[in-house]
Amino acid sequence: MTNNAKAKIYGVAGSLLTLLLLFLLLWFVYINPPYIEEDEGIMVSFGEVSDGGGFAETPLPAAVTQPSAPEPAAQDPSHNDLMTQEDEESLALEKQRKEEEKKRQAEEQERIRRQAEEQARQEAERLAEEKRLAEQRAREQQAIDNANRLGSLFGNNSSSDGSGNTSGSSQQGNPAGQGTSGGHSWSLNGRSLRGSLVTPVYKVNQEGDVVVEIRVNANGQVVAATIAAGTNVSDKTLQQEALNAARKATFSGGSGDVIGKITYHFRMK
Repeated sequence: MTNNAKAKIYGVAGSLLTLLLLFLLLWFVYINPPYIEEDEGIMVSFGEVSDGGGFAETPLPAAVTQPSAPEPAAQDPSHNDLMTQEDEESLALEKQRKEEEKKRQAEEQERIRRQAEEQARQEAERLAEEKRLAEQRAREQQAIDNANRLGSLFGNNSSSDGSGNTSGSSQQGNPAGQGTSGGHSWSLNGRSLRGSLVTPVYKVNQEGDVVVEIRVNANGQVVAATIAAGTNVSDKTLQQEALNAARKATFSGGSGDVIGKITYHFRMK
């Protein structure tokens, strides 16, 4: 017999022996457990039960668990909620639009009111200025007329000699009051022109007349000049040149200021 065969026989025999020892050990431990003597006590009866003597403990009732309320699930907004929200937004926008329109109308009415007040103020100032100028012209003309009447009175006299009535000679005060100069005409009651009228600078090829109303002081100087009625030249350049030329004109002196006119005749050359 070889060594390998002997080793296998020894291994099998060893395994069988080990298993036998384990079986015997389990037999003595679980099949025949050792008896332990206990002390006997005194039995006490606490009552009777339907099934026999002895005491049976009554089991405690199990605790009742209240079911917790389920948390409300998040709900998506319904179609009605979306419609309500859109209606509220539309109403808010409509209200805002009406308020803005109302504010705009109030501002427009306030602007119109202020514009009307400003126009009324300007019109009142214009009428007051026209009235003042008319009154001043009337006073100046009245003074001129009074001076002319006084001159006429002092120019006419009569004398008598021993033989009867004779007619003296009369002297007119200042007959000059209008004339022409350089192709232009002027009129100024009780005054005469010194030198000649200044001819305006002619830069525009346009024909017509520009009438300038002038105010002349006691020294014969033009102190004011404005475009007057009768002007048929619309070009502002020619009108301004006429005003500049009129301010350079000089007349004879007199008492107070007088009002007159200079008419510039523009003709194409």
